[in-house]
Amino acid sequence: MFLSPFGRLTSVCLTVTALVMSLAIGQARADIGAYVLIDASSGAVIEEENATRKWYPASLTKLMTAYVTFKAIREGRASLDSAVVQSKNSAAEPPSKMGFKVGTRFTVDTALKIILIKSANDVAVALGEAIGGSEAGFIAMMNAEAQRLGMTNTRFYNPHGLPDNRQVTTARDLAILALALRRDFPEARNFYDHPGIRFGKKTLRSANREFLLRVPGANGMKTGYICNSGYNVAASATRGNKTLIAIILGAGSGLERTAFARQLFDEGFRKRGGRSIASLTGSSGNPPADGYCRRNKSPGPKGYMARFDMEKEKQGGFLFFAKANKTDEDKLDDSGFMLANGKPDWVKILDRTLGPRRIAYRPLDVGLGNPKGSPSASPGTVPAGAADEAVAAIAGEDIALEDVPLPVANPVRRAENEIRAKMQFTADAKVAGAIPQNGDGAARPGAAADLSKSSPGSIFRKGLDFTVPVPSPSPRK
Repeated sequence: MFLSPFGRLTSVCLTVTALVMSLAIGQARADIGAYVLIDASSGAVIEEENATRKWYPASLTKLMTAYVTFKAIREGRASLDSAVVQSKNSAAEPPSKMGFKVGTRFTVDTALKIILIKSANDVAVALGEAIGGSEAGFIAMMNAEAQRLGMTNTRFYNPHGLPDNRQVTTARDLAILALALRRDFPEARNFYDHPGIRFGKKTLRSANREFLLRVPGANGMKTGYICNSGYNVAASATRGNKTLIAIILGAGSGLERTAFARQLFDEGFRKRGGRSIASLTGSSGNPPADGYCRRNKSPGPKGYMARFDMEKEKQGGFLFFAKANKTDEDKLDDSGFMLANGKPDWVKILDRTLGPRRIAYRPLDVGLGNPKGSPSASPGTVPAGAADEAVAAIAGEDIALEDVPLPVANPVRRAENEIRAKMQFTADAKVAGAIPQNGDGAARPGAAADLSKSSPGSIFRKGLDFTVPVPSPSPRK
């Protein structure tokens, strides 16, 4: 069939437009490892790239930790007031962490808020021990849920996401998990939509705070970072009656993942979805090689402004993105976002890449709560004998803290625990004013504390814990 001159012109224009848009997307998203954007009501994929490539989840793992916990509550095996105990095994986790002393008791409600907002690794393990009877038992429950949900390329080996190259997932699988958490447990939304927590006099900011405070409709969900994964995020936003969920893996910085999420949402709310997220099958590649963060650097101030400046987006539409290449970054006039001392004006950069703050920063007040009773492990998911031991560890009000039988430790981490114990011993000694020459009469590192004699705030261990993981004030993190 022959087209009229007008028809041929229209066809050529559409082809050029599609080509420019594809170039724009490629230039704007060159440093993102994988991503997917879905409609939360239908699971329809709006946009994706490398969505089935295996990747390291980092702290997005805690979405599954929360999912398994909410399911235990729904099934009556636990409640928000159930007790969680900081065991020696859980207290040995590296930052980010709360640093509670061994034996500290708090509620499941507190634990969920801490892992979803503060992303504390020690609390994630303690919560897993409480719900699963042991860390190993809880990990088995996580993998069972992943299989049931259809997360075909996901395997968990810990409940927090710290480095373990066996622990892999995909953007597709994490989108299925985020969708299930939002759909199956709507109550969870009140746990992950806060920009920070206040615990006593200590205020801890969420790494997702700028997204929540600046992006229109932002309401969750979780960030993650280890070197091998880069900067990850599971983000959600609601505008009108429509909610979208974005999974972004492998960004070069915290600001890049947030600005890219904002850009995805701004574009995505104008589009319609296509195939279902579950219909994306197979695996399109292996995880990045070790040291990913050293190869995928932060874009820097010029890179952020070249790719994500909202003022230029409005001026140039999608054609702006086709110009966001390295050459144009070098030519970019940075006088509009640099201070007189030559340093970046991060307030202005944040305002122009994410938008101005729409709401004030108000951290959620969190305390230990009033723990009651103990969760019961799901039958058949915990190794024989481990459940009884762990339940005893978090049961009865009358058990002395030093006599609490601690849950089974992860054998892979025993050597690390011994090293950390020695480091903690040295740190405790320094706090006391001197390093003893022998261990006679010295407190055993990691031993349960007599909280009845502690001063306010001393539920935190000194030296290596609470003071280490407080988030950096830099807006790039």
